[in-house]
Amino acid sequence: MSNASGSVSNPPDAASHPADAASNPPALAKKMRWYDGFAMSLTMPAALIASLGASIGGLGAWGAIALWAGSMLLATVANWIYTELAAMFPESSGGIAHYATEGWKKRAPFVGPLASIGYWFPWTTALSVYAGIIGSLVQAQWFPGQDWSLDLGIATLDFPIVVGIAVIVLLFGAAMFGLHAAMWVVYVTGGMLLVPLAVFIVMPFLSGDWHASNLHWNLHGGAGIRESLVWLYVMAWTSFGVEVCATFAPEYKDTVKDTSRALRAGVLFSLGIFILLPLALAGYVGEGPIALDPTTFYVSAFNDLVGGAADLMVVFLIASLLLIMITGLADGSRVLYNMGKEGTTVKQVGVLNRRGVPARALVIALVVNVVVLVWLKTPLAIIVTGNLGYILTHVLAISGFAMLRKDRPDMARPIRLPNFFIPLAWLLAAFLTVVLVVGATGFSITGYGGYQELGIACGVLVLSVLLWMYRKHVQDPRDAASASASASATESASARRG
Repeated sequence: MSNASGSVSNPPDAASHPADAASNPPALAKKMRWYDGFAMSLTMPAALIASLGASIGGLGAWGAIALWAGSMLLATVANWIYTELAAMFPESSGGIAHYATEGWKKRAPFVGPLASIGYWFPWTTALSVYAGIIGSLVQAQWFPGQDWSLDLGIATLDFPIVVGIAVIVLLFGAAMFGLHAAMWVVYVTGGMLLVPLAVFIVMPFLSGDWHASNLHWNLHGGAGIRESLVWLYVMAWTSFGVEVCATFAPEYKDTVKDTSRALRAGVLFSLGIFILLPLALAGYVGEGPIALDPTTFYVSAFNDLVGGAADLMVVFLIASLLLIMITGLADGSRVLYNMGKEGTTVKQVGVLNRRGVPARALVIALVVNVVVLVWLKTPLAIIVTGNLGYILTHVLAISGFAMLRKDRPDMARPIRLPNFFIPLAWLLAAFLTVVLVVGATGFSITGYGGYQELGIACGVLVLSVLLWMYRKHVQDPRDAASASASASATESASARRG
């Protein structure tokens, strides 16, 4: 089977070679190069589409540019730290969640399931975020008259949500057959992303209708500081997401060099996009129109900039969102599979099927995304819900880096950062903790999220600890007892034969 996000080598036929299947279970194939990982990191510039409009409307264009750039600079520091950790644990498909687990397991073993599920939930629900956006784009460009809604009592369906559910189901079906693993899909959708990015970044300046007077700064005084922290909380999912390159460390041909190059290329490219895209679009479209329609203002911008080619540009934009969904599905299923394999959740999810695909993790992803899309509906509400665990995972992984330097000073570090990264890691972890606390409770500032979203986020984290405790205190002892009884039976049979 081909590689990329979730690539695996084909397992032996268990029916004809049961002994081989037991001793050589399906494994992740080492076929990726750094540019494959970089292609996966293109999901983050595409992910900017979900929250860019809302940030410009709330912060003003200059405020949005400053915070997006600042958020990306923080992510750059974090990802430099992750290069050392990725090289330390080259066989892990758990990414930064695994780094947090390793760093904290001597002091707080429950950090493992917290970090893992905190990381898994936002990456997995990326499908529902961008499926909803795709539905809205399809409606705005081709079916503006489809404004119906269907009240089911416990939920309400409308045209964008139905389209979104259909997209989720189609991607799930492709993933079950391993089609998501084809690297050509990543490159095609990534290439399509570059087209609308180029249109949005270059053409506004060439049109003659870009005006600096359209850009404003809406952050003032003490309230501006709190508002900045809340928006940094929202932005973290998009900017810090370039760490996806580290999740696939076991699948790079050269784990050390490829992981490092992919992470660094990803953050530097994203930094440029995060500055130029809001600058170009806000100066051309204007903050007012963007604030009125923060999700689909791209459609009218395409129509103004390229006229008859707008249909094609929207198709390219949708393809770029599919890239995010493919990456999220692959990354999330990898993490859940790794959790089951390493003992941080129930063992049933820690297996691959005969195709080498984490099928059970994918089924869970399907159910979760349909429920989240129908229940929470708006993209930013879903992002806000997932960000509680996501930022917490970064805090634990970054601080885990500093603790591993203390607890395992002699452990092999093929990439070793200068010692000043240790206090820098503590400072970054502390700042992200402040962002986490202020952002998770700053509902009134952005207008997205509330106690429902906070309750769901906390409930997911609590559930992760309960499942870990069940694995540790019920499943593992039961398996150990079964293995012991089997060994005793084998010894008795051998003694009788002797």
